[in-house]
Amino acid sequence: MSRRCLRLSLRAGETLPSNLCWRVEQGYVWLARWCPGADPLTLGVWGPGELVMPALIGLTGLELRSLSAVVVEEEEPTSAMEREFLEEQLRQAAILLLLSRVRPAESRLLQLLDWFGTRFGTMTSQGVVLRFGEKTLTHQQLADIAGMTRVTVTKALTQFRQSGVIAGQEGGALLLRVSASELWEYS
Repeated sequence: MSRRCLRLSLRAGETLPSNLCWRVEQGYVWLARWCPGADPLTLGVWGPGELVMPALIGLTGLELRSLSAVVVEEEEPTSAMEREFLEEQLRQAAILLLLSRVRPAESRLLQLLDWFGTRFGTMTSQGVVLRFGEKTLTHQQLADIAGMTRVTVTKALTQFRQSGVIAGQEGGALLLRVSASELWEYS
């Protein structure tokens, strides 16, 4: 008898069991470690078609949360899938560690948006369009992922809009008009 796999549909902000392997069918999920009295520590972000296996990371206190409306399906991973996930997880962890050290905070946020654009964005003649489901990420979600306060994120996004670095798009998308090489000018 074959094992039935779970298929879940969640709204933004809902949590998924972190002891299972999930294939993201639609939407985006965020893995963080929550510590009392501290900001969440971002361990990764995954989107459509990607596998996430929090149990392989080997830490307690992990929370897998939907960033947007998501549809996920439980997956029975093979050894090759586990190895691929761990390699990708190592890359993400290295990038996120580097991002966590960027100062000032505004530069960190801009580089996080650039990383999201590289992973999940759509290149257009005007720049990279970021869309996380039906709307863009909230300021609080960006703050939690980047290890910043919501107020700092709001101020930075306002500054980026005023300077033309980013622009709102139809349907809640965000247009990032600065290329990755230009981002270092903000550091």
